Amino acid sequence: MTDEQLEVARSHVDEFTQKMGYAKPNIAFKKGMIEFLAEAGVEPESVDLVISNCVVNLSPNKELVIKGVYDALREGGEFYFSDVYCDRRLPQSARDHEVMVGECLGGALYIEDFKRICHSVGFLDPRELSREEIKVNDPELKALCGNAKFYSITYRCFKLAGMETLCEDYGEVAIYKGTIEDFPNEYSLDSGHVFEAHRPKLVCGNTASMVGESWLRDHFEIIGNRNTHFGLFGATPAAEEDSKTPAPSTGGGCC
Repeated sequence: MTDEQLEVARSHVDEFTQKMGYAKPNIAFKKGMIEFLAEAGVEPESVDLVISNCVVNLSPNKELVIKGVYDALREGGEFYFSDVYCDRRLPQSARDHEVMVGECLGGALYIEDFKRICHSVGFLDPRELSREEIKVNDPELKALCGNAKFYSITYRCFKLAGMETLCEDYGEVAIYKGTIEDFPNEYSLDSGHVFEAHRPKLVCGNTASMVGESWLRDHFEIIGNRNTHFGLFGATPAAEEDSKTPAPSTGGGCC
């Protein structure tokens, strides 16, 4: 963002505040590099929700960006964002091509490398919410990419101390209360977890943490605890019977 863009944004704060019916502004614009959020004035553990739309792929150091987001989030906070990903690691010629970079393709992370970064910084179970393939039709760019496939994917990453890298079974049940505005009948946590209002659903420990210990906790009831471990979720007949919609292989969760 340029100083001029920030000035335009700040000039509309009062108007926005009045339209939303707030007594005082609750918005601020900070200038900085996304790799260095603390230097831009975003204090550690000061944010509940971070959203981003096709920006992380433009950074030359994506691990630093994701680590900065993790550090900025409070316990129970969420990184909710969409970006461009690839089914493989691109050759340097594709990553450096100006048009590829400008189209957000050159900086596309290999999906599995993104998951590795998440695990390394503390986001132990990134969940995929939606995915759409991005077609490359230009002959020159197709030659650069080879057989690589690109996707626009929306992920949800929660900062929760009790998370594990795999979905483990503790016999916990989650019940959605139907209290989230605009979602009275069902709520989609991710592509593999749709909660019908008031219907008990057997979930893994990670899912129980996401809906029971994040901002979602007021909208869910969790029955059970972590006192008894039943193994990997989905490995027992009870879990297999309850899981009516199998999670996609590309997603983070397995329950």
